[in-house]
Amino acid sequence: MAHTYPLTVGWTGNTLDGTYNRNATVTNPGKHALAVSSAPEYAGDPARWNPEDLLGSALATCHMLTFLALCAKTKIQVLAYEDHAEAVLDTVDKVTRITKVHLRPVIRVARGTSMAKVIELFEKAHKYCFVANSVTCEAVMAPRVVEV
Repeated sequence: MAHTYPLTVGWTGNTLDGTYNRNATVTNPGKHALAVSSAPEYAGDPARWNPEDLLGSALATCHMLTFLALCAKTKIQVLAYEDHAEAVLDTVDKVTRITKVHLRPVIRVARGTSMAKVIELFEKAHKYCFVANSVTCEAVMAPRVVEV
């Protein structure tokens, strides 16, 4: 069964102005508006989210949520998860694209948890992550599991 996730991207400005405004807003009824822009390297506002940020965060968030679902299903107690992800924009064969997304989470688990099982589920989550299955870039994962 297909699901849809509508959103609206709104921008106003004048592209005939050489320094036209790259700022826009993404809205969705019932959600907070998201201030977006192009990356600073492309004359965007560094204080706003850019498409590269959003793609990286979409993949990192989807992977985390899939991992947490797998842990809940298999009764692995995860207490905290903080990912220091990074999307890499590069030009390869004259095409600029996100070539990799590095996932480097610190995963905090209950004392006595099998580290091998946590890593297994983290890697398995990639197979089921909707966003990872939707993009062609490589997802590079390097989790760090911490007992608390």
